[in-house]
Amino acid sequence: MKNIILNAPEGSTHLLLGNQAIVRGAIEGGVGFVSCYPGTPSSEVPDTFFDLSKEGNFYFEYSINEKVALEVGGGAALGGVPTLVTMKHVGVNVAADPLMSLAYIGTPGGLVILSADDPGCHSSQNEQDNRYYARLAGLPCFEPSTAQEAKDMTKEALILSRKWQQPVMLRTTTRVNHLRGPVEFGEVKKTPEPNFPRDPFRFVPLPVIARKRHPILLGNLENIRKEIENHPFNKYNLNTKKGIIATGISRAYLHDVLHDLDIEKEVSVLELGITYPVPEKLILEFISQMEDVLILEELEPILENDIRVICQKNNLKTRVHGKDEDLTRLFEYSTQKIQKAVLKFLDRPGVKIETCKAEMELPGRPPNLCAGCPHRAVYYSVRKVFGDNAIYATDIGCYTLGFLPPHRACDFLFCMGSSISGGSGMARATGKTVIGYIGDSTFFHSGITGLINAVHNNHNILVIILDNQTTAMTGHQPHPGVEYTKFGHNEHKVDIEAIVRGCGVEHVKKVRPLNLKKTLEVLEGFKELKGVRVIIAQDPCTLFASRVLKKKQPTVAYVEKQHKEVETCLKELACPAFYKQDGKVLIDENLCSGCMFCVQITKYIKAKKKE
Repeated sequence: MKNIILNAPEGSTHLLLGNQAIVRGAIEGGVGFVSCYPGTPSSEVPDTFFDLSKEGNFYFEYSINEKVALEVGGGAALGGVPTLVTMKHVGVNVAADPLMSLAYIGTPGGLVILSADDPGCHSSQNEQDNRYYARLAGLPCFEPSTAQEAKDMTKEALILSRKWQQPVMLRTTTRVNHLRGPVEFGEVKKTPEPNFPRDPFRFVPLPVIARKRHPILLGNLENIRKEIENHPFNKYNLNTKKGIIATGISRAYLHDVLHDLDIEKEVSVLELGITYPVPEKLILEFISQMEDVLILEELEPILENDIRVICQKNNLKTRVHGKDEDLTRLFEYSTQKIQKAVLKFLDRPGVKIETCKAEMELPGRPPNLCAGCPHRAVYYSVRKVFGDNAIYATDIGCYTLGFLPPHRACDFLFCMGSSISGGSGMARATGKTVIGYIGDSTFFHSGITGLINAVHNNHNILVIILDNQTTAMTGHQPHPGVEYTKFGHNEHKVDIEAIVRGCGVEHVKKVRPLNLKKTLEVLEGFKELKGVRVIIAQDPCTLFASRVLKKKQPTVAYVEKQHKEVETCLKELACPAFYKQDGKVLIDENLCSGCMFCVQITKYIKAKKKE
């Protein structure tokens, strides 16, 4: 599939994931520079670029965080190279500082920021609507609803950005990123040669320059607004005086509803694929012919409020229907939810609404750490030493799954990198023992500054860096501290221990968490210390070890004798390879990773060669 994305000819059609379609669109748009920080639901975009990077005509990097990704991407765009920077929605918060300035100074090569939003919080700590960022920064905003549009809009966004020298937002949602659909490939534009138009009176936003650049930004947005009024991504049909205006994935749901109910001719529909700058003339043309309009958009009533303003400014009597008890500001929409809203809008409440019984009957599956995960070993050991006498600050990563019993390793969480700084504040305010958990990738992302602050202000916190040697939660992407990637050995590894010591931390120990005795010994020694102290718990992610490092464990664990110690091990370790059958505790050899941690807990569990 990856070679198809890069090399398939113009005119051919292929079934692509939405994220794969974005990659193809960027390639067709002549992209020459791609940077990112991985985060679901965007991760397949940079991962695909990474896989293609050795043969593609572009530079790709996993940056240390989203701010850095946008800054290196911004530098490339200033150098005249069409650039794509990808991140999930909360990553835009990290990148907001350079984002605002880049909108002012402009991006001659063209710069598209993929903001992958997550309505429903499938893999995120919030469901913020980044269309607000488009308006705040002054970014044209494209919102695809199909795989074909994901490809086409990425290409058009790069072209538009380069034409007007303004950054553009490609705003997707989880369903768009992860849907699959047919995509017809187009012509691949040649990547232009780098060219930096040296102009410090434009690109150095001192106050006197920024004041001049702001009206230029607003002028460019107005010109872009005129250009998109008649763009085929924004279109409408007229049937009746009841109209529906939809954007994003809601457009796809609406198509299904109108087709399934055979009511395409009973409503007029305005589809908006480019939602900012607001195409006021086009919207006015549509709603001025309507008695009622229904607005379909997930999360915030942004488009709805824009349309209410247009009605007020033009003294229209059109009734605007939007957010209510069914179309809320919460979570994802669905075909069923939009079907209900459309039938209510058309005053046809008697039509039966079908629901997906298979989905309703699916069993619940709480999130869990994998069998053999070194994080579980850390949590087990820490609870043996500290129990409930410590407050646990955690961070963003697989290890957040330790919040459930029996590990109970998470008392609070803010955002990426907050465990050290937030934990420092908690320790200072309460005088309690605080343990801050942070992963290796997250440490590089935004934990280092918190550690420096903790040392400088003499905070009293035990930091445990969970170094599983990869960015595990988002798909095993590399970071500066990894030793191996899917392409082999990393020649530019950055040593975490050296950084910690370089930040001024005196008490630093490295342990292998799957070695229970040694880990308990180090924890006991650090328990009585004060100030900032750091334990680096280093064992590879079990999936990374098997899939990338190709390590095969020759042994598995088995229960030699039923005993209360085995029951206790099951309850306190909560390894998913354990299960109970007919009152007995057993270990599934197919799930057992061979970590042998449980063997160190009780003598009634033994190791044997894998069959």
